Amino acid sequence: MEEGVRRWAVNVSKWCPSPQDFSSALSILPPSQHPSVLRFVKSEDRKRALVSRLLQYALLHQVLGIPYEQISIERTLEGKPYLECDKDVTEFPNFNFNVSHHGDYVAIASEPLCLVGLDIVSCTFPWKETVPEFIQNFSSYFSRLEWDFIIGAGNEEQILVEFYRYWCLKEAYVKAIGSGLACGLDRVEFHHTGWTNISVKISGTFSPHWKFWLLDLGEKHYISIARGHPRSATESYKSTLKRAEFSEDEYLAGFHLPDVSFVLQTVEQLISILQDAKKARTPEGGAMQH
Repeated sequence: MEEGVRRWAVNVSKWCPSPQDFSSALSILPPSQHPSVLRFVKSEDRKRALVSRLLQYALLHQVLGIPYEQISIERTLEGKPYLECDKDVTEFPNFNFNVSHHGDYVAIASEPLCLVGLDIVSCTFPWKETVPEFIQNFSSYFSRLEWDFIIGAGNEEQILVEFYRYWCLKEAYVKAIGSGLACGLDRVEFHHTGWTNISVKISGTFSPHWKFWLLDLGEKHYISIARGHPRSATESYKSTLKRAEFSEDEYLAGFHLPDVSFVLQTVEQLISILQDAKKARTPEGGAMQH
């Protein structure tokens, strides 16, 4: 199952496409995906949205071996992407993935059995208010213990970084279960030792069914990954999974898989993967047999 644990990231600040290059990259995606990219007004937002979808199609093709034309990515009502595919990938009993983008980075993470949540934060200073004023808007999402750690972190920059670290973990949890809602996050309390050995209390009780990682991407960007039991998924997201219940041995085999490092991809590499995938068809239009 280890092949199903993937972590890819792209530094989009290094891709400065001309309008023609952007259109060419967009044309690689199915037409059904184009509105979700073009709905953004700002060019930077469009770029992140495009790279997010290139990552999804490239990873699904490369990891699962699904012919390009059979990849169908849908979203739940809460906005979580999932693969809609009839192909049964036996070595990955519950393959799922999650994406995130903020600042200079767009990333994707996948898991073969457990739920996966992913979030990126860019620790940028607020424009129109002080750091204390900015973070006060989100105080209701943190437990008293977390809030004390945040406001006691030091100077304004240290307070902002501490805020974003906790926020990043909470977002990864929300995205893993597929809720799309931040309400009740004050009941999801994170504990850590120097931002390693991260654990979580849910409604006051430590949960042994979750693992979290928080990584420093550099240039004040952080990325977090959540791995949890499939039964924790919301009902709408659970309906997209192949299975939500596993024996203890099956579940622990997936839960204790080693985490892997993020592989930095370029947009050109993603485009190459997908162009090759689209070419891998017989003259009659069917997928080639490998």
